[in-house]
Amino acid sequence: MAEQVALDPRRSVVLSAGVDPVVIAAAMNPAMSSWIALRRRIEVAPGSRVLIMGATGNAGRMAVQIARRLGAAHIAAAGRDPERLAALPGLGADDVIELGGEADTVRDALAEVGRDVDVVLDYLWGEPTAAALRAIVPARADDSRPLTWIEIGSVTGPESPIPSAALRATNLRIVGSGQGSVAPRDILEELPGLAAEISRGGYDIAARAVPLRDVTAAWLDAATTTERLVVVPD
Repeated sequence: MAEQVALDPRRSVVLSAGVDPVVIAAAMNPAMSSWIALRRRIEVAPGSRVLIMGATGNAGRMAVQIARRLGAAHIAAAGRDPERLAALPGLGADDVIELGGEADTVRDALAEVGRDVDVVLDYLWGEPTAAALRAIVPARADDSRPLTWIEIGSVTGPESPIPSAALRATNLRIVGSGQGSVAPRDILEELPGLAAEISRGGYDIAARAVPLRDVTAAWLDAATTTERLVVVPD
């Protein structure tokens, strides 16, 4: 944190006049993951059906909203926090799946959603991804229908035991999304559009500005709040 920083202009974008910097600071990073994935790792078609694994985190909540804005016709949101899951229909989710529930119930819910899903945005990885594939692949209504699984995060583990049959039995494509799989220049090209999209409003962004003089308290609060804390000058 500093009053002045050295900045590479080749890796920066100029924000439009009137943009709320607190909203942009709070939203850009969590929003970027799904925005880049749905625009650079797959060309999501209007009317697509999307499943978000890990939808109760900040990035997952934004992914629900962004997928809807980009034309998804049906959005299923899966996560472990019942309270945060309950709020997601108000943000655009058509179905919610509590991953912490009974194993059979979770499997059946994923199978139902997975019958016709086109794109999975996966913030979890680890065992939940393997379990989801074991539920979804046998349930596919059309095995030849493309299913693109985009790995974005690894909240529940860096490795996932992918069932080999999942790659043989259905038209499954697993890709990653992040720096490296998407070129820096491509990410940079997306930032103005994303900033403009957020600035148009209509997104639920829980942001709170905190004066720099209160940074110690804010640091402690960050572990106990779901708000995005943005440090601003005194």
